Amino acid sequence: MAKAIQRAPVLGPAFIRLLARFKDDAVSRAAPDVPERLAQWFDWNRAITLSRALDNLPPPPPEGPAFDPAQDADCARIRALLTDAIHADIDMTPPRNAPAAATAAQAAFAPYRQHCLKQQRSMQIATGKLRGKLRDMLARQSEAKARLAEVDAVMEATLSPREHTLLSNVPALLGLHFERLYDRNTETSPDAPASDTIAAPTSPWLASFRQDLRTALLAELDVRFHPIEGLLAALRTR
Repeated sequence: MAKAIQRAPVLGPAFIRLLARFKDDAVSRAAPDVPERLAQWFDWNRAITLSRALDNLPPPPPEGPAFDPAQDADCARIRALLTDAIHADIDMTPPRNAPAAATAAQAAFAPYRQHCLKQQRSMQIATGKLRGKLRDMLARQSEAKARLAEVDAVMEATLSPREHTLLSNVPALLGLHFERLYDRNTETSPDAPASDTIAAPTSPWLASFRQDLRTALLAELDVRFHPIEGLLAALRTR
């Protein structure tokens, strides 16, 4: 009896391991070389900017409110709103101006893709505003914290474009995951157009996919809140 092929575990953060599960092809199993990866993300201009932020005196702090416990509550409130939106019912109306689907599976996935993109945009806008607001508050507390705020600003400017590029792959990976489940669990007529699907809304596999979609978005929300949690921790420190 042939032994089942066992895949080596994917190393990395939980979000990366989750996305790797949605891929059918091989992914890198080796732990990333962090200095090498960072060298690819930082060009020499960014490296100089980061060095100046670490070595030079920080700029004068901007005018504005100081940090207080209400800011903690506001961050928690915004995160709860984003979480609720991820868990909300998915609008299954076909997106307007959507590109023509080549297959029935792609047509069936279109509303889920639209939901994913909408939640990603909401997360990006909300966390970006929060991060800038908390960074300004941090700069008002002390010279050392003002330097930390400037470093965070440089890191955001340097890493956010790459982060945006990487996170934009999430809908595509979910689409591949959906198509495999669809092909495995539904039947379509060979003569039916791509927009016609025979996937029952209550199908167990579809319920499972919806949960996978929400799990992926919640994991992305965790990633986007990591810098915010770091800024909050620095603001609470006296």
